[in-house]
Amino acid sequence: MVVPHRGRPLPRQYAGPVEWAFCADITTFPPQAETWLRRDPAANTVPLTLLLRLRLGQAPAGGVLGWLPDGPEVRGVVVQTPNYPIVVTDAPAEAVTALAGALDGREVPGVTGPLATAEIFRRAWSRPESGRMAQRLYRLGAPRPPAADGTARPAGPADLDLVAGWYREFLDESHPDHPGDDPAPGVRLGIERGELILWECGGRPVALAGFTPPVAGAARIAIVYTPPAHRRRGYGAAVTHAASEAALRTGVGQVLLFTDLSNPTSNSIYQAIGYVPVADYAHISFG
Repeated sequence: MVVPHRGRPLPRQYAGPVEWAFCADITTFPPQAETWLRRDPAANTVPLTLLLRLRLGQAPAGGVLGWLPDGPEVRGVVVQTPNYPIVVTDAPAEAVTALAGALDGREVPGVTGPLATAEIFRRAWSRPESGRMAQRLYRLGAPRPPAADGTARPAGPADLDLVAGWYREFLDESHPDHPGDDPAPGVRLGIERGELILWECGGRPVALAGFTPPVAGAARIAIVYTPPAHRRRGYGAAVTHAASEAALRTGVGQVLLFTDLSNPTSNSIYQAIGYVPVADYAHISFG
């Protein structure tokens, strides 16, 4: 049984065969599928962000775009960009199993999504698990500023090389199986939009945090990175709080973030600055 997110009804079980629909590019992705995602922008923050980036030409096409039709309704969505894990949403268990069958033969390096859904896909997939990250989705409640020396400022054009380098270090540390794409173009856009925040102490940057473009009334903290030489001084919490406040100033009603559950320190820090748990997720790699 698929465990629903809080406040969401469990999708009904299908009596007959389950057939997913797929399209070749974002221009033919049906509006009712995105409408379904927007009903729960917190639970569906990752696929919503991917769809936005595909529409803006900021993510490579040629991956997987699929939805689970149920008459005029939609009961699930799947999104993947090339070389990245497939992103699944809540869906009935038999539908997730059918999805794995429908994608058999495609290059799927991993799966990410709500814990129960990702587990069902893993069991049905043709390749064995090679690693995983247990994650928890948090939503910002009442922001509580932490105590730390220094001040926050938006990253500017002169910071491009520094921030791009830190972004590579963040990916190498937190997602060692990432494809190795150059982060500089995305960093440049994030700087232009004011989505990347630096924490400075003693006149130099010591930590970085950034958030995704707002979509469906929500934004997500996508990176929090403190270089090893500057850790354990509260800079990570401070820059996360500053980036969260910057995201709120865009007018969103929700600010979200994912944590690695194997790191109890970061989970406690985020809760201390006002984040509350929403649901558990998993990022599973295939060998």
